[in-house]
Amino acid sequence: MTKILLTGATGSMGRAIRPLLGEIAEEVVVSGRREITDLAPHETFRLAELHDAASLKAAMQGCDAVIHLGGYSVEGPFAPIMEANILGLYNLYEAARANGQPRILFASSNHVVGFHPQSEVIDASAMPRPDSLYGVSKVFGEALARFYFEKFGQETAILRIGSCFDEPTDHRMLSTWLSYRDFVAFCRAAFTVPVLGCPIVYGCSANDRSFWDNRAANYLGWQPQDNAEAWAAQVEAAIPNPDPQDPLHLYQGGKFTALPIDEDDDNA
Repeated sequence: MTKILLTGATGSMGRAIRPLLGEIAEEVVVSGRREITDLAPHETFRLAELHDAASLKAAMQGCDAVIHLGGYSVEGPFAPIMEANILGLYNLYEAARANGQPRILFASSNHVVGFHPQSEVIDASAMPRPDSLYGVSKVFGEALARFYFEKFGQETAILRIGSCFDEPTDHRMLSTWLSYRDFVAFCRAAFTVPVLGCPIVYGCSANDRSFWDNRAANYLGWQPQDNAEAWAAQVEAAIPNPDPQDPLHLYQGGKFTALPIDEDDDNA
């Protein structure tokens, strides 16, 4: 790739993957709500907010692909979720339509299917069972991506990210963990495969305990290299004997399934 736009570059995941993106693109445009000053030689910064359609269009100009990490990434009141993950995503797709339709990697979430039990292995055909307002917003995002593909031919890789951190820290993450290296490898695969389409893929490394089946996306050529099992002994020593009835270990969405709706003050 020649030029990639990374939205949400100031978030924790954006900061973690930035050093790796030089491996897959000559230039990386990093964007966010706050200025970034520690730029690498291959990086440029563009101030862009998801509610500001014009700033997104400007940031995307000349880009071959987009890694969309921007948005509201946790459960919370509906208003900010709606602004970032619903209106903001619409603005992103309109920016892509105005800029030659670069391929998009849409950071969806496992919370789209959070109420499926951990005892099930599911694939991309599983019915959405969102566990939170955040999860509901990602269901919308997946539908919007599909709409733009069907109507305009906009290709998107929908990645239902599990737990993307330095390492797994609890029993659930032994199933859901996605390493930063495997995430960037997925970006490479999605942006270079001859025909992408609009696949739904579960974002996890090659974990022995995974409850997600990605065989339908084998055509992408993505082969995760890391495995959460390398941390199993460490996790089990720190958190022995998980309660199987605890939502953290009962449902695929973990603790999100037990969170109350965070009501806005005006609606309380």
